[in-house]
Amino acid sequence: MIAKTPLFALLLTAPLALLARADNAAVPPAVQATPAPAQEAPPATLRTPAEPRRNKTAVELPTGPTEYQATAAKLVYGLLSDSRYAYRPQALDDTLSADMYKRYLEALDGGKQFFTAADIARFDRYETLLDDAIKSGELEPAYAIFATYRQRVDERVDYARDLLKQDIFDFTGDDRFHYDREDAQWAADTAALDQLWKQSVRNDWLRLKLAGKEADSIRETLDKRYANLAENVSELEGQDVFQTFLNSYAGAIDPHTDYFTPRSAENFNLSMSLSLEGIGAVLQKQDDVVAIREIVAGGPADRTGILAPGDRITAVGQGDSGPMVDVIGWRLDNVVEKIRGPKGSQVRLDMIPAEAGLDSKPVRVVITRDEVRLEDQAAKAEVLTIPGQGDAPDQRIGVIELPGFYQDFEGRRLNREDYASATRDVGKLLRGLKADNVDGVVLDLRNNGGGSLTEAIELTGLFIDQGPVVQVRESGGRVSVEGDRDSGVAWDGPLAVLVNRGSASASEIFAGAIQDYGRGLVIGETTFGKGTVQNLVDLDRWPANEEERFGQVKLTIAQFFRVSGGSTQNKGVVPDITFPASVDATEYGESTYDNALPWSRIAEVPHIRYGNFAPLLPRLEALHAERVADNREFQWWKEDVERYRKEAAETSVSLNEAERRAERDANEARRQQRQEIREELGLALDPLAAAQLDDGLTANERDIALDTAREKAAEDRPDPLLRESAAILADAVWLLSNDAQLSSAVLPASASAGHWAD
Repeated sequence: MIAKTPLFALLLTAPLALLARADNAAVPPAVQATPAPAQEAPPATLRTPAEPRRNKTAVELPTGPTEYQATAAKLVYGLLSDSRYAYRPQALDDTLSADMYKRYLEALDGGKQFFTAADIARFDRYETLLDDAIKSGELEPAYAIFATYRQRVDERVDYARDLLKQDIFDFTGDDRFHYDREDAQWAADTAALDQLWKQSVRNDWLRLKLAGKEADSIRETLDKRYANLAENVSELEGQDVFQTFLNSYAGAIDPHTDYFTPRSAENFNLSMSLSLEGIGAVLQKQDDVVAIREIVAGGPADRTGILAPGDRITAVGQGDSGPMVDVIGWRLDNVVEKIRGPKGSQVRLDMIPAEAGLDSKPVRVVITRDEVRLEDQAAKAEVLTIPGQGDAPDQRIGVIELPGFYQDFEGRRLNREDYASATRDVGKLLRGLKADNVDGVVLDLRNNGGGSLTEAIELTGLFIDQGPVVQVRESGGRVSVEGDRDSGVAWDGPLAVLVNRGSASASEIFAGAIQDYGRGLVIGETTFGKGTVQNLVDLDRWPANEEERFGQVKLTIAQFFRVSGGSTQNKGVVPDITFPASVDATEYGESTYDNALPWSRIAEVPHIRYGNFAPLLPRLEALHAERVADNREFQWWKEDVERYRKEAAETSVSLNEAERRAERDANEARRQQRQEIREELGLALDPLAAAQLDDGLTANERDIALDTAREKAAEDRPDPLLRESAAILADAVWLLSNDAQLSSAVLPASASAGHWAD
């Protein structure tokens, strides 16, 4: 029997982008073997799937769902519109059908680059019929729309490839490529689409030309890219269409409800656990073959001493004698499924080294699968030394970076001693920092999109000595209070929490609780604003299947509130010390969703307050402002943010080569000048200062070994925000240690200096 996901595995995560695109986000980057995360093309290109296969007959697409899919559609309807499970159930009627219709078209052609107005007019007859399709399980309209989509993709690709043979690549005029199509009307006809694609192809050509490519190389690269796009779409299967369509329904309910096919559900669960069984390799598609992008240190693939980034996999065999199956031209997720297997089992790979030609004789590698811990996605710590004020000694501030509130739900259910847990990992790191006698701790939650509700509560318990952490209001209005029941704390010293707009959900619960308790400082940007709780519901539970047939639903079941009574929904957590906003709140965050829940408030629950930082904040702000005024890295970051936001507001790009080249040269000169200043001042150098800003390539066109090396180097880039947050915490420690009156006002119950949790 296949193990089922616990029904009440509560999740608090930022929105998932589940696109039914082959080799894209259907398999999360935490799966071993796993596809690499999709990389988004620069804004001046038509957005296209990144890793298609070529020269293969299109998958025959069904005209309707399978029997299992029809049943799954009815089960999803029962959850979202006809049950007590959903926090905000909505009737599945003509109004919701029209919303689903809009979202389905956006999922297929959000850039309005394939369908024409005539296509949309023909589809409009389905606008108020999709509700009936879901209820009956007769989903033929979704498949009919998709069939036209696939046809239009083939037509557009044929046109784009034909353009490469024409003399249209003069870039001396003043025309522009209008790439932002979100608010554009559907193209009136094929001629209008032709003009859009002509400018898109010219922009792709110009980017490669500016990167130093010659005409023949550009033509070859783009011809392959466009052919790959068509073949990528051609290999999409009925399950991809089904998942995309059901997610148009789920997304119409609320922004954080999603449907997973059985395969997608498995991958999502693995991404949450950070502990799984496999070979320990991150894979990506590169033209017709699957290549190794990254080797997990210490994993089975690493232990062979043979495999390396860039190696191509051509065949897979099971055990010591199973037949070798040629996987050239396969979808990435199908290859991943072939390579996965239980701990202790063997898999054989035929591999062509990165430096060898594809016609070279493969090398056979035998790997024994094992449990793999994804340490690069787990919590990690470092210590920063902050210069002391005046004659005061330097301060050592511990920094813990937590990428997510991960938990191995199944491992916890089975009471395994070593199950993956964000709280357990942070607790170990705190013990190490405490033994190292650090003066304070910064918990870095930037871009932490959330995870397990249990982990958010238990992590808070490492810093408070018992008490409520979060209030959860269910659909019926009942409010429960969840809190820390364990006595004692893992760290009672100075604490700061660093957040940004990408800090969401579970991160907001933790940051809000630390703020409400007066336990530490919150520093950074206003957070995402997601204040709802999701639950994974296994659709195979009700029919009691021995195999997974129907998939799972990530369903919004509750809204959470801070112990102070306010919600983080829409408004997020506002820091005590703010940094300039790196992204526009109108472009990213919960408030940008058209159907997000509004902000609300409930009654406060009694809780202690360790401190009140209000008297301290003006002095911290003054010291912060004085320091960053002379901090080159911080000022450069502010300049870059302002420049990025200005560019993000643009909807088109010039196709004049001289203008684009001048922009590129100015950017290169700016980077070089900064690097020279770093050398003069003895600052840490930017390891990517010499890297090309825009090579004009998509992720699967780059040299994998060089690309992964650049990613690793990026981890060592200067991080002025992290260092400044540590300096702010050091300021707080210094001020409170040297001003007894201020200390008694801020931490009235503190028994001794350096204790912020008395």
